[in-house]
Amino acid sequence: MEIDLLLRDADVLTLDDAHPRGRAVAVHQGRVLAVLDDEELPAGVRARRVVGAGGATVVPGFDDAHQHAAWFGQSLAEIPLAGLPDLDALYDAVAERAAGLAPDAFVVGSGYDDVALGGSPERRALDRAGGGRPVWLKHRSAHVCAVSTEVLRRAGVLDGSAAVPAGGVVVVDDDGDPTGVLLEAAQALAGDLLRPYSVEDLTDAIASATAVFAAQGLTHVTEAGIGGGWIGRSPRELAAYQLARERGDLAVRVDLMPETSVLHDVPGGPGRGLDLGLRPGLGDLDLRIGPMKIFFDGALSSRTAAMHEPFADREHAGYLGDDPEVLHAAVVEAVSGGWTVAAHAIGDRAVDAALDAFEDAAVRPWPGVRPPRHRLEHAGVVGDAALVRLAALGVTPIPQARFLYEIGDSMAAAVGDERADLLYRHASFLRAGLRVPASSDRPCVGDGHPLRGIRSMVQRRTSSGRTLGPDEAVDAETALRASTVDAAWIAGDEDVRGRLAPGFAADLVVLGDDVTRVDHDRIGDIEVVATLRGGRATHGADVLGLPPDGETS
Repeated sequence: MEIDLLLRDADVLTLDDAHPRGRAVAVHQGRVLAVLDDEELPAGVRARRVVGAGGATVVPGFDDAHQHAAWFGQSLAEIPLAGLPDLDALYDAVAERAAGLAPDAFVVGSGYDDVALGGSPERRALDRAGGGRPVWLKHRSAHVCAVSTEVLRRAGVLDGSAAVPAGGVVVVDDDGDPTGVLLEAAQALAGDLLRPYSVEDLTDAIASATAVFAAQGLTHVTEAGIGGGWIGRSPRELAAYQLARERGDLAVRVDLMPETSVLHDVPGGPGRGLDLGLRPGLGDLDLRIGPMKIFFDGALSSRTAAMHEPFADREHAGYLGDDPEVLHAAVVEAVSGGWTVAAHAIGDRAVDAALDAFEDAAVRPWPGVRPPRHRLEHAGVVGDAALVRLAALGVTPIPQARFLYEIGDSMAAAVGDERADLLYRHASFLRAGLRVPASSDRPCVGDGHPLRGIRSMVQRRTSSGRTLGPDEAVDAETALRASTVDAAWIAGDEDVRGRLAPGFAADLVVLGDDVTRVDHDRIGDIEVVATLRGGRATHGADVLGLPPDGETS
């Protein structure tokens, strides 16, 4: 018998309890045939390719349970605004980009942080920096943006003809004059001036994004919101993913979450859904429809998360994404239509509202379908009472540990010291019997590298060096499982992905060191030597001497 590949001379960390470690992985037809202890194939079996890993560590491919690939790919061409020291530096960056554009072209930037800059960009200053062009700058949280006067004019805000979407706010000064800051759903007033993006442009963005993902060891991601709302890029967004796959440019496996506004009444059945009765699970392991995404609130860094008590540094308690009754009904009707629901809820008031909806929806299951694995995206501020409800309902929290480093100081300032230990709990979720799949929310907030997310799960350190909720830290192997085993489980793939075991997809990462054994400070800097999806190299083919994915020679 001839098999496709033997990856030998490796320290294989399988995350399979039946065979935790090995020295080699045998791969055939995209699947793991065996994990070997002595690097030797059984008698009568030979490998068409034998590759030495040079003693490197091999782990299952990383998984990001909540990110935005198309958006991230587009952001690679936008003005990078993260890390700027002040507003003057931001205006300089806008002016530099604008100087190379046509007089009526949009100037787009992403990643600014009003707290770090000392305030939000002001529209008249953006007018000057952009030379009168339309300027659209996206906050690092993705829940706020700042725009120039020309954007407000084109959107109809200045003449009063704009219809502000439910759950959105056009910020005005004391005289009632728009400042140029748009909150939450009101961001669509700017975004809709450019949307829908073409399928070809989106396909290029997806290709760029997933190439980055593969280089960081990712083999599967979940796209958290397509098709509608302020987060959607195009009503034909699924077509862009299909085209990327057909072109050979989809470097990772992808689950796609339709945004709630694209669901509608479908004759012939209960609840709401998509045309022809489409629901989660349609597709295959490479590209598939996943849960429905719904926003219950905003974000902590933008002070738009819905809290029970006012923010420590503001005189308000944030905003729900819509009237509570509307959000509640949307969840119940989606579940009645056979959908798993992913509810974005960061503030404790939003968490409670989402759990109320999940509790009501639980009595309306879709007949004959595997029980849904509902998700609470972010689960940013979860008190003990909500934690008990979360576990009782079996709703899975999807936190982003990397937020603790990127914006932890800002989040702690938002909620105050007495609530800071409730931020992005991990160990408490585990103690309650819940799984905690890893995710990044890239490009929101910042760095989406999975190894840096793992480091943050272990350290819970902010960029200033403060440790938030030290009792919520987990060990490195638990963090690695969050990025592999648990993320595969929430997608329903626990029998085919997330571990290196016979019959599982040969999705694996070759690392320059062992995540579970190095000093914690070094975890985020471990080299990703190579990434294999289905036994084919999506990154590092030249290092291993393998043909890249899509080539057979």
